[in-house]
Amino acid sequence: MASPILPGIDVLVQQRRLIHRRMALVTNEAARSFTGIHSRALLLQNGYKLQRLFSPEHGLLATGADGAPQPDGTDALTGLPVTSLYGEKLAPPAAALQETDLVVFDVPDVGCRFYTYLWTLTHVMEACAAYQKPLLVLDRPNPTGAVLSAAEGPWLDEQHCASFLGRWRMPLRHACTLGELARWFAATRLPQLELEVVPVQGYQRHHTALHDFPFIPTSPAIPTIQTAFAYPATCLLEGLNVNEGRGTEAPFRYCGAPWIDGANWCRALQQQLPPGVQVEPIRYTAAAPPYEGETCGGLLLTVTDHRVFKPVETGLLLIRTLHQCYPQLLQERPYPTAVNPSGTGHLNRLLGQPHAFSLATAGALSTDVSGWEEAMAASLLYQ
Repeated sequence: MASPILPGIDVLVQQRRLIHRRMALVTNEAARSFTGIHSRALLLQNGYKLQRLFSPEHGLLATGADGAPQPDGTDALTGLPVTSLYGEKLAPPAAALQETDLVVFDVPDVGCRFYTYLWTLTHVMEACAAYQKPLLVLDRPNPTGAVLSAAEGPWLDEQHCASFLGRWRMPLRHACTLGELARWFAATRLPQLELEVVPVQGYQRHHTALHDFPFIPTSPAIPTIQTAFAYPATCLLEGLNVNEGRGTEAPFRYCGAPWIDGANWCRALQQQLPPGVQVEPIRYTAAAPPYEGETCGGLLLTVTDHRVFKPVETGLLLIRTLHQCYPQLLQERPYPTAVNPSGTGHLNRLLGQPHAFSLATAGALSTDVSGWEEAMAASLLYQ
């Protein structure tokens, strides 16, 4: 029988290290131990001196609406104060760190550059470096896999498209863990940071949450591992006047609009779909903007083999074929959030490239990530 895959929180507690140091913890409801105990509760149960909590987008309970600012508060589970890092501030303020000896980061990820938990990590890293606080990252598996050959661009154009959906140059699908990215960012951007990563025990790069460990919903619209696999493809539709299925039974797998004929779109796609994915025409009622309450034609996307599926290539194909079918109707749409109140340029931010709409509809965006494996080589933790 294979050994269990133990996230960094379990490894730390087993080691009984740092138990006398005052900690602040960046976390949310999805961060749990191998046995399902919330990380913040497990630390307290084992005598750790947890002083304060910080929460990323969606809040400590991971239930906040996408893009909605989250308030500070008090955690009902532990009674600890909670400082939100998604709203008026994105980084821990100095006052909130004064009575701590180190900061601990334990937040699950889904392996996609525009999923914002990664960028909360970078703001925490900068704050720890500025205020001379050690940072301990409790690593977790990448639920969609960490085989570096599966990484996909586009690379982020940092000069023109840096945002909270991508601050620093890297591919869209990074195929790493957050602990590995923290090591890379520390080495290349924050060498003054005192960083330690507690690796996942028993984890290998090919492992995914499909078979190897349980998937806990990381945010309201990613309830299943199937959604997480599809997310880098269909979340690109956030930047267009297409509904991405939020609030339905299959968010990020349903996508459509009242002006789309799903059968027509699927016919355009069928001859070009990369391996590992299938689409079928559907009609559904949109449960969130755009077109909330309206009947949409569109498709249901199903990942049939995650080992060969290329989500970014698939997402770009969705955009290109939609434009071919409906060149007069497909448009960019604003997507207001706490970090981009006007909502403008959202597709540029998602794809990390200026002029993303014209490039994507023309099939002119490259997913090539040459040099990524070499860049990450010294920061990798797993085989």
